[in-house]
Amino acid sequence: MQTASLSADGAYPLVHGGVRLSLLPQRAVLLEDARALLVADVHLGKAASFRALGVPVPEGTTTATLLALDALVRRHAPALLCVLGDLLHAPAAQAPLVVDALASWRSTHPQMRFLLVRGNHDDRAGDPPPHCGIEVVDDPFLFAGLALRHAPPGPSGDMASDAFAGNRSAADPVSPQPGSSIAGHLHPVATLASGADRVRLPCFFIERECLVLPAFGEFTGGWAVESSAGVQVYLTDGQQVHRLPARRVQRARMR
Repeated sequence: MQTASLSADGAYPLVHGGVRLSLLPQRAVLLEDARALLVADVHLGKAASFRALGVPVPEGTTTATLLALDALVRRHAPALLCVLGDLLHAPAAQAPLVVDALASWRSTHPQMRFLLVRGNHDDRAGDPPPHCGIEVVDDPFLFAGLALRHAPPGPSGDMASDAFAGNRSAADPVSPQPGSSIAGHLHPVATLASGADRVRLPCFFIERECLVLPAFGEFTGGWAVESSAGVQVYLTDGQQVHRLPARRVQRARMR
């Protein structure tokens, strides 16, 4: 992996698995050459799912998430938007209020390819209805020389390593080397501390040649991670992506 200086828009450009990309402050990754925008763990309908269970949580999270996604798409004009799993949170997210909002937003970007790599929540929630215009594929999906996944392979994702089988097409002929992948699932966050003051912010991290994205959704939890000799952490405050110095790693299972 090679790094470069920060860009004017707060992004952190680097080369991962031989592919040029930028870590965006808005918790997304841009593959410049492929004109692809990647996000993970959108979890549309999570608040609605909680309310359906009688848990009093705020409304409007689906709208806020779609507005944030819209701003990214309009700014970068990708040919492909790929969600690395967990677009919908649960079966309750298939309610018309959520699905119609998604379909309405999708109709404003008809020329853009919209791809979902199924995650564990998608397995439970079910695929988005056809009128949402979203192509759904299994994990991993090979694209632009990288394996696009939901959960990282190996211990960090609580998954066994695999051989990156399946999902190869004539449009995506390059098979990545094992480990050259991009994933989500873990909702990584990092904590900065100064005396009694602490702030926890979403982050990207790279371990064993797998780049893991922070959760994009407005209503998600977090998995604590710190940088070390084998883990590079890139913190985002929404305006700038910052690489953290090497420190010991803290592990906590996703909840």
